[in-house]
Amino acid sequence: MSGRFLAAVLTLIAIITLAPLAAAGQGPTATADTSTPPHTPWGAPDLQGVWNNNTSTPLERPADFADKALLTDEERAAYTARRQAAREDRDSRDGRGTDVDVRRAYNALWFPVPGEAISRTSLILDPLDGKIPPLTPAGRQKADARRGFRQNPPAGPEDRSLWERCITRGVPRTPGGYNNHFQIFQTPGQVVILIEMVHEARIIPLDGRPHVGPTLRQWLGDSRGRWEGDTLVVETTNFTDKTNFRGSGEGLHLVERFTRVDADTLDYEFTVNDSTTWTKPWTAAWPLTSLRSEVGGLDQVELPQMFEYACHEGNYGLVGQLGGARADERAAAATQGSH
Repeated sequence: MSGRFLAAVLTLIAIITLAPLAAAGQGPTATADTSTPPHTPWGAPDLQGVWNNNTSTPLERPADFADKALLTDEERAAYTARRQAAREDRDSRDGRGTDVDVRRAYNALWFPVPGEAISRTSLILDPLDGKIPPLTPAGRQKADARRGFRQNPPAGPEDRSLWERCITRGVPRTPGGYNNHFQIFQTPGQVVILIEMVHEARIIPLDGRPHVGPTLRQWLGDSRGRWEGDTLVVETTNFTDKTNFRGSGEGLHLVERFTRVDADTLDYEFTVNDSTTWTKPWTAAWPLTSLRSEVGGLDQVELPQMFEYACHEGNYGLVGQLGGARADERAAAATQGSH
C-alpha cells in the first residue's frame, strides 16, 4: 500500500484525536499506578496505546484437552513452551520434502514468539466446549461452495481471498500470524482503532447516532460505540457479502467489549451472531497487553510504534498464483493436443 494512503489515514486520525484535546488543555496520561486503570481528561476510561493481540492459546479448544476448560499454572507454562517451540520448528525442513517446504511458505521470521497462554484452554468461552457452534444447513452450503471455488484455478485476482489481494483481513481479528497489534485513539465523541494488519482504521462514533441504512455495506461493517460503566461496547453491522469471518458475511452481527484492567492490560471480548451461518452465537475473550510494557525502554524507545503494513510492495505471491494457474492450463492444453 502506498505511503500516501497511510499518511492520509494517520492525518485523519491526528485531526479527530488532537482537536478535542486542545480544548481540554492536555492529552490523556497514563497513571504511574499500574493497578488503577487510567482515565482521559474528560473522565472516560483511557484505552489509548498500542496493544499486542498475541497469545499461545488457540481460538478453539484442542482435542488433547478434551473436556478440560482450565489449565494449572504448570500446565499453562508447559503449553506456552510447546507453542513457542512449534514456531521455531517452522524452520525445520529435514525429511519433509519439497511439497511440504513450499506449502509452509513463511518461515519463523514472519511469526512472533507466541505470547503466554491464558488459563482457559481456548479463547472461546461460550459455548462451554470451547468450539465454534455447528454450521446451519445454509452455512454448510456456503462452505461447500467456497471449497469448490478454491479448488478451481483462479481466472484472475478476484478469485483469490481478500487478504491475498491486500484488501482486508476483516473483523474481529483473532490472534495469529504476524502484525498482531492495535493502536487506539480517543476523543470525547469517537474512538479510532488502527489495525496493524493491512493498516485499516475503524472510526467509531460514540454519540448515539443510528447505523447506516441496510443497503450500505462495508468491508469492516458499520460500527457504533457506547460506554457501559468502564467498558467500551462496540456494535457492528452492515458487513458486505464479499467479506468472510469463518463463513459469515453480510449476516454477521458483531459486539465487542474493551475493558481497561490496569495500565498494561486491556480485556477484549467479542460475540458474533449470524443465524444463517451458525446454529447459535458464540463468544471469545482474552487480554491484550500494552506494547510499551513489553518493549518500552528497549533501545531508548519509550513509546513503541507499529510498523507500516505495505502489503502490495513486493507482493509476488499473487502474481505467482495466477502465473502458476496459467502454466497449468498451458500444460493441460498441450497434453490434450498431443492425443
